[in-house]
Amino acid sequence: MAGIADTQELQVKQIDVLSFDPLAERLFPSLATGVRWGLERTEKALNILGDPHRSYRTIHVGGTNGKGSVASTLAAALNVAGFRTGCYTSPHLCSFRERILVAGKPLTQDRTLGLAEELMNVPERCGLTFFEAATVLGLYAFEREGVEVAVVEVGLGGRLDATNVIHPEISAITNVALDHSDYLGDSLTEIAREKLGIVKPGVPLVTTESDPVLLEVFREVTSQRGAPLVKASTPALEGIKVYHDRTCFGLETHSWGLLEIETPLVGRHQATNAALAIEVLQHMPDDLRPELETLRSGIAAVEHHGRDQIEIIDGRTWFFDVAHNVAGIDSLVDTIDSLDLPRPLVALVGVLGDKDWKSMLSSLFSRVDAALLTQPPSAPLERRWKPADAARALREITTVRIEEDFKQALIQARTDAGQGTTLVTGSVHTVGSALRILKKEPLRGE
Repeated sequence: MAGIADTQELQVKQIDVLSFDPLAERLFPSLATGVRWGLERTEKALNILGDPHRSYRTIHVGGTNGKGSVASTLAAALNVAGFRTGCYTSPHLCSFRERILVAGKPLTQDRTLGLAEELMNVPERCGLTFFEAATVLGLYAFEREGVEVAVVEVGLGGRLDATNVIHPEISAITNVALDHSDYLGDSLTEIAREKLGIVKPGVPLVTTESDPVLLEVFREVTSQRGAPLVKASTPALEGIKVYHDRTCFGLETHSWGLLEIETPLVGRHQATNAALAIEVLQHMPDDLRPELETLRSGIAAVEHHGRDQIEIIDGRTWFFDVAHNVAGIDSLVDTIDSLDLPRPLVALVGVLGDKDWKSMLSSLFSRVDAALLTQPPSAPLERRWKPADAARALREITTVRIEEDFKQALIQARTDAGQGTTLVTGSVHTVGSALRILKKEPLRGE
């Protein structure tokens, strides 16, 4: 691969690698983006298609942070256990195909387009948004691909999210933190109630939420709906070992006894996410519960890119994390503290304008040696932030520079880091764009 310092090479590539995924644009070109609450449109579309989501069993995973990691871990464990497993997550980093996996693999582009064509004009007839149509496509694809069990990640909130049309064997909520307040509410209890909208009568809910006030809301809602509430066991913090390429911990379980677990996902928060997945699997019906060895092998096989992902590229250390809210940055900071990263540590940061970037970056900048603020090139125009405003507000914390042009910012950040570490963070848009330029896309070559 050409080095990132090869400016001419980067200029040639910029036209296509920094655009929106062409496949996503081809799938549903006439549908609106953005959020439109309600399940009626999605239910109507699925009904027209014969309710494909009723043909297999499901697990529903919600929460503020970590739900994609939990969903991916569950799917990996079930795949290794021998079940033909679907996994639906969002958003994608680089390719729409990341959202819909069957047996651990993405569908080919031709297959994805073919399945979208089989939907005919149903998305348009039902007035679906892009996310609603993507969800319908994923649920339809799982039926057509002969999936036995599907793990489905909530998109936004829970109660009115398009994924809430499924009737799962079990549900999980990772945690509740402030995010998307313009949609979900200004307080943690309001956000919790929206996320608890995925609770179904008689369906167990498993969580690693630890806040006593929020847990009381969990108990209230699950009691009202006749759903068992399970507080997952989590590993002791002092027993978690974090390395550049894995996280190891011990966990006491009622089904398998004391487990020694290794996940390739990095960070103490990933030990908590893996523990939640294990608790969910313990409460699955007997015929879906993995054996001990396949459980361990499955967790060790999970892939979920852009989450505390450390890569050596051209002899330099790169650290990618999609942290996009205060809780996510707190986990990132904890991971930085847990690792002996080469210094200097230079952060390349691009945040969406509707996020609490001041609180996010105040915490992060206390751990880095310098920061470069940039504009995520694929960020929606209406959600773009103003790096200059952030630089003025945060200049006292660390050395802050601005480079709005993303390609140039990436080159400059690596130059500033030298033999140290370049951290790319702030949003899915920022990390996805960097991975494209560096030829580290999750599905590269597939």
